[in-house]
Amino acid sequence: AIEVATRIAPEHLELSVADPQAWLPQIRHAGASFMGRHTSEALGDYCAGPNHVLPTSGTALFSSPLGVYDFQKRSSLIFCSEQGASDLGRTASV
Repeated sequence: AIEVATRIAPEHLELSVADPQAWLPQIRHAGASFMGRHTSEALGDYCAGPNHVLPTSGTALFSSPLGVYDFQKRSSLIFCSEQGASDLGRTASV
């Protein structure tokens, strides 16, 4: 089941097992994981508080649920000293 879940990258994954936390490290791609037999998808979607906008159709392979970062503009800042540029320049040229 873990192999199938990894392959299909489900939007919603219910881990309806006795110890869901034991299986969680093996879950690589799921929009939302519902932990244990008492945690239904409906509770997660409508009561527990996580965002209901999840990656669909297997896009959990490379995408995440909608979050705060989707509404923020971010930029990268890169700064090198003269020595750092010299050292990194050799790596960059390769």
